[in-house]
Amino acid sequence: MRHTPHYLMTDPDEVRRLIRNHPWATIVSPSSTGLVASHYPVILDESAGGPDITILSHFGRLDDRLHELGRHEILVIVQGPHDYISPSWYAPSELVPTWNHVTAHLYGAPEILDEEENYAALSLLTDHFEQGRPGGRSLAEDEAATRREARGAVSFRMRVDRFDARAKLSQNKAPVVVDNVIDRVEEHNPGLAEEMNRVREGRPAG
Repeated sequence: MRHTPHYLMTDPDEVRRLIRNHPWATIVSPSSTGLVASHYPVILDESAGGPDITILSHFGRLDDRLHELGRHEILVIVQGPHDYISPSWYAPSELVPTWNHVTAHLYGAPEILDEEENYAALSLLTDHFEQGRPGGRSLAEDEAATRREARGAVSFRMRVDRFDARAKLSQNKAPVVVDNVIDRVEEHNPGLAEEMNRVREGRPAG
């Protein structure tokens, strides 16, 4: 990630909030044939306890082999709200555009789950995203059939060994400029405007 230390997110709780709110992740592996990237949902493993960030996810069997999952460290990229920031929203003398974003790079070695843990993880992932939905479904409605389907997936747990996270949200601009940028962004990207408001009000981004 670009070296911008003044935009660093260092609080693990900020990163946890980012993962909760934006669970669609890019997973990158340095396989023996070169870099491989896939896209899967990730959730926090709230049962892990302790101060570490631990995530759960899964791969399809083919992706599992392509990534050589479990043989090396992987990179999980979580991307929050982001958007182009036009210099037309600044003072007339400022002409350089930028891109505001909230992003975290998570590094760790995945632990491959056994058959029972795999089914439990897939059930947890499904329940997580089905909760609160009208007519929400559960794998437990037909356990025999969903256990057969589960064999086509490989779930993993990853304790995050280190992370590199940034919240670049116009912190380098004067308050009046930030207010104007927020007003403009809010018209089409309310999620990014909310993150900018959090920073302006002294709350953590993420």
